[in-house]
Amino acid sequence: MRIRGRRWSLARQLLLLQLAGVAAVVAVGGCLAYLDASRATHDQARDKVIAVAATIADSPVVLAAASTPEPRGALQPFAERVRVDTGVDFITIMSPDGIRFTHPDPTQIGQRFLGNTAVARAGHVFTETYTGTLGPSMRAVVPVFDAAHQVVAMVAVGITVAAISAELTERLVPLLAVAAAVLAVGGVGSFLISVRLRRHTRGLGSVELNRVFAFYEATLYAVREGLILVQADGRVVLCNDGARELLGLTDNPVGASATELGLPATLARALCSGESRLDEIHVTDTRVLVLNAAPVSSGDGGRANVVTLRDHTDLQRLTGELNSSRGLAESLRAQAHEAANRLHTVVSLVEMGRPREAVEFATAELDIAQQLTDRVVGAVSEPVLAALLLGKAADANERGVELVITEDTEVGDLDTEGLDPRALVTIVGNLVDNGIDAAIEGAGLRDGRPRVIVAVRLDGGDLVLRVADTGPGVADTARHEVFQRGWSTKAPDGPVGHGLGLALVGQAVRRFDGSIELVNDGGAVFTVRLPLRHRAAR
Repeated sequence: MRIRGRRWSLARQLLLLQLAGVAAVVAVGGCLAYLDASRATHDQARDKVIAVAATIADSPVVLAAASTPEPRGALQPFAERVRVDTGVDFITIMSPDGIRFTHPDPTQIGQRFLGNTAVARAGHVFTETYTGTLGPSMRAVVPVFDAAHQVVAMVAVGITVAAISAELTERLVPLLAVAAAVLAVGGVGSFLISVRLRRHTRGLGSVELNRVFAFYEATLYAVREGLILVQADGRVVLCNDGARELLGLTDNPVGASATELGLPATLARALCSGESRLDEIHVTDTRVLVLNAAPVSSGDGGRANVVTLRDHTDLQRLTGELNSSRGLAESLRAQAHEAANRLHTVVSLVEMGRPREAVEFATAELDIAQQLTDRVVGAVSEPVLAALLLGKAADANERGVELVITEDTEVGDLDTEGLDPRALVTIVGNLVDNGIDAAIEGAGLRDGRPRVIVAVRLDGGDLVLRVADTGPGVADTARHEVFQRGWSTKAPDGPVGHGLGLALVGQAVRRFDGSIELVNDGGAVFTVRLPLRHRAAR
């Protein structure tokens, strides 16, 4: 999709910036190198003319010729030979008054030297750039001393500025070649970086990238669903506010390993697995989460796991209550059907002229049902818990299991004790359902009718819930897995939701800072202790 109004992409801006930077660096470096080469060339020329002039001034030939009445004939050939050998542009030997004895142009011999000679006449060596008969030149003037250290002549040696410039130009050729090579390499490198950046930014400019990032952040942190991005090594690289809330994280987990966040082991493994997962149920201490995961790969070959989380707690609670209500309705429907059968039996006995048997048959069933109802209502004042036990008793009876309420069961109104009745529904309901299933499974292992024994009582400051069954019990090797999500003794291809009930029990117990114990005593025995006066504000 092309965004209207787009100007230069970020890659192009960076390319131009890099090219400008490389050009500036090359230009500055070239200027500095040129200045250094110019200084070195002039220094070399000055040193050369001083050395040649000093050597000639120390020559006995010059001293001897300067003492003769006509030194020109001996000094001119000597000076020209030395000039050719040393590569300087002129060698002028003159009298202390500045009259030339030698010169590259013979017509200039006998003329006055053009330049400053006062310093040399005073017995000192000096250099200067001066415009003479050959044009501007770098020259050195050296005095010639006799045995009495008197100045008897002077030697001037020079190199023209044109010759110095030509030598400097020769030095600049490789310098310019190096600068061009550096500029070319920098340009190619900048272009390659620009191409790579364009591929990663998809040709977007800085304004567009800023807008996309702002929209991305706003969308990411506005959604209520949790979103986590986990690298292949298990490090969290992204976690929005929804995920932090669902996982109960107070600090930002970015940079930490998913196994170090204090999450249940199964949930931590799911975050790091790098495998596709669809609508998995995971139970934490406070929530029931639906997890979806999909592995992704970035353009540079890196791999990560994108995980989304949805809160399933309320829905799971409502589903459990709906299942309880549905089970109670099914039990009532079955009881109504059974009551109709009994009524037909009573009516038939009356029609057969046997009213005494009809009365005994009718009152026997009523007494059994009424005794259970009276027992539950008299011992359990908490209406939600009482209704749950009655419903589970009817459901158990329908499935051929006897639900027994122990004699020591006695519970008052729990609203004032800080316990949420819905938590009791979760704990007791799931334990009884698990016990009924286990009792049915172990029906052939023991004599008598399968039973589930429930005891609810107050013990000091704790509410104690005890649910036992006559099933096969729980293997010792599986006790530490019972309250984990997914553990179940049922077939793996059974109804959806197997392996969640006991995990929800463990979650509810942890929410109230309670404890749960599992032992085998003729079947599985679950004992839950919930501290009273615990305000579940979480």
